[in-house]
Amino acid sequence: MVLMIIALLVLLGLCFGSFTNAFVWRIHEQEAEQGKKRPNKQRLADLSISKGRSMCPHCGHELGALDLVPVLSWLSLGGKCRYCRTPISWQYPVVELATTLLFVISWLGWPYAVQGLQIAAFGVWLVVLIGLMALTVYDFRWMLLPNRIVFPLYGVAGVFALINIIGAARPLHALLMTILAVALGGGVFYVLFQVSDGTWIGGGDVKLGWLLGLVVGRPPLSFLFIFAAALLGTIASVPLIVKEGIRPKRVIPFGPFLIAGAIISLLYGQSILDWYQHFFVVS
Repeated sequence: MVLMIIALLVLLGLCFGSFTNAFVWRIHEQEAEQGKKRPNKQRLADLSISKGRSMCPHCGHELGALDLVPVLSWLSLGGKCRYCRTPISWQYPVVELATTLLFVISWLGWPYAVQGLQIAAFGVWLVVLIGLMALTVYDFRWMLLPNRIVFPLYGVAGVFALINIIGAARPLHALLMTILAVALGGGVFYVLFQVSDGTWIGGGDVKLGWLLGLVVGRPPLSFLFIFAAALLGTIASVPLIVKEGIRPKRVIPFGPFLIAGAIISLLYGQSILDWYQHFFVVS
């Protein structure tokens, strides 16, 4: 049974990873087209997420079924478009595999028994993961967390939080904890944004902080994902500093680290907190 579930999650992860790549590219291209003085209506129709056909991002040729198999198509074509032979970014198979890995890790590390309402919670969490992966890719590529992805995710995260609140032993207490988690998750970044007039952290990170606080649902986990994000961001910055030196204008997207911290906190946060209390807190 477990192997069947993992196999299903692998299949879903590959498919939704492929969807994420297409979704992010279409959102960016739509924004670029709509920003023109005279947007091309046909171009916008072709870029429709619900109606547009899959196409090569370089030559625009419509892709066939054999071009759309996650990971395998990229490998079989040597990382190039079948029609224009333009190299296709490593992003595509990496995102597909990363989404798959997150789906499987979420199942294996889910901190609750997957039964009753938690079945629904886990399903909604997978939808949240897809959105978070889309934000990660977008922020890495274009240094932006678009509202067109963030705001709908608030609704999905709200459903996730509501399911957990209803299923809690003390729903009112769980509701209060969720409110405090949201306040802490985004409040820290809001203060930094206001104090620095947006030079220390972007407005998108503030909105993402509120969102991730809603997802983790508890103040200690909000604090943990902020700490984890800062730690991961620092570790990732060290090779750049060693290679290029300190460059004042060098900007590193912080959103992906916030998202990674939140995923770690949701899945393993309580275990990390328990370990910390056991070794460092004197009773």
